[in-house]
Formats: sequence, C-alpha cells, structure tokens
Amino acid sequence: MRARLHLILHPPDRPGIDVVTDRTARRGIVIELVIVGILTFGFSALSAALSLLEAQLTGGISDTTVALNPATSDHAAIDALRQTMRAVRLFAIAALGGYLLWRGGLLRKVGLGRGPRTSDIPAGLALAAVVGLPGLALVAVARLLGINASLVPAETDGLWWRWPLLILIAIGNGAAEEIVVVAYFITRLRQLGLTANSSLACSAALRGGYHLYQGLGAGIGNAIMGLVFGRWFQLTDRVWPLVVAHSVMDIVAFVGYALLHDHLSSWVG
Repeated sequence: MRARLHLILHPPDRPGIDVVTDRTARRGIVIELVIVGILTFGFSALSAALSLLEAQLTGGISDTTVALNPATSDHAAIDALRQTMRAVRLFAIAALGGYLLWRGGLLRKVGLGRGPRTSDIPAGLALAAVVGLPGLALVAVARLLGINASLVPAETDGLWWRWPLLILIAIGNGAAEEIVVVAYFITRLRQLGLTANSSLACSAALRGGYHLYQGLGAGIGNAIMGLVFGRWFQLTDRVWPLVVAHSVMDIVAFVGYALLHDHLSSWVG
C-alpha cells in the first residue's frame, strides 16, 4: 500500500520524454507554449477570470446566469452552422496539440499514436463516474454557498438537430481539453524540466482557470478534476480514457439538461 501511494504521489519519468537542454530548442518550446496558450486555453483562462471579476463587481456571481451552449442566431440554419463551426474548431484545437506532439516525435510516447482502444471505454466510464458524480454534488454546494453562477448547459427549444450537435460539441470539448491541457502541456512542461507534480499542478490550474466564468466553485472543481486526470495520464501514458470520460460527462450534462430541464432548473439555478 505504501509503495502504491508513493507511486501515485511521485510517478516515474516516462521513457523518451527527456528534459531539453539545448537553449535554442528550449526557447522554441517556450515560444510554442505561449502561442498555443494564447490561441487556446491560456487566454480563455484570463477571459474567464475577468468575467468572474466583472460578475463580482456587478452584484456577485450567484446572481449571474451562464449559458454553456447558447443559441447564436434566431435563424435555426445559421445557428446550426455556427454550432457546427464551434465543434470543428474544438477538434482543430485537439489536432493542433496532437500535431505539435507529432512534430516533436512524442505522439506515441503520450499514448496518441493510435486511436482509442476498446479497453479505453470502461476506464473512461469509470473516470467519468469517479469525477462526475462528486462534481454534481460540488455544483449544488457551490450554488448554495453563492460562489457559482446559475448554469444553463443547453438550449431547450426542442430543435431536432440540437442534440446531435451537443454530442459533437461534448466530444470536441473532451478531445481539445484532454489532448492539449493534459497531454500537450504536461509533456512540454516536463521537457522544460518541471517535475511531475509541478507540471501536473500547472495543467490543473489552467483547467480550473478557464472555468472561472462559471464561478469559484467551478474553478476549484475543475482544478481537482485536472489533478485526477493529469495524474492518470502520468501513470498510464493514456489520453483516450480521459477523452471518453470528459465527453461522457459533457454529454450527460448537455443532453440530460435538454431532456430534463423542467426538473433540473430549480436545482441548477
């Protein structure tokens, strides 16, 4: 038991993920991290923090309603196209992370050399249950404490195409966040010489940061999720179970709300 705990707290270095010592190469990794951060989740974290500050300055986050997947147009066809573009952008973010890892010769070493395996599904479902169920309780507690916004996960207009797009967006969220925030950022930070725990903490803080627009409770909850998911990645070198878990949690949240909003509105809000 003690040996297993030590392994969890201090995961071993992965073979082939070496610290880069060449100054030019290190500078290139830093520049790459800054660019990727600006284009993806780094600026999202800054924007989310500003949204939280703005909400606190104008009455408090508890009086704010946040729509996670709002309609973008009164015209259904235009809204559908924009939602499809949003999903495509999420998959492009995931592809960017994968491409940069491939360019660095790291794709196979982080478990992305091949597509998902059948065994990734049970592991992903287990992770979804372990993280998702306590997460629901945290949402309720955060609302009671007044440190979360009222969340509207999905539109409830009943349009037939909205559910498939919600599922597509959920999968896009899972792919983009887990490939970039976990596999890419943790691996690049390790190459710069950060310890396993330091790189994990940075990844978890980033995940919590870009959820702050939902409230402090959401930021803390997602940071905890980042610690669990990031450590799983460090111990197993597998990303696909994380993508499965994240996608399942978002599908349940988005489609479940659309189906059961009459029963959930008083609890979520």
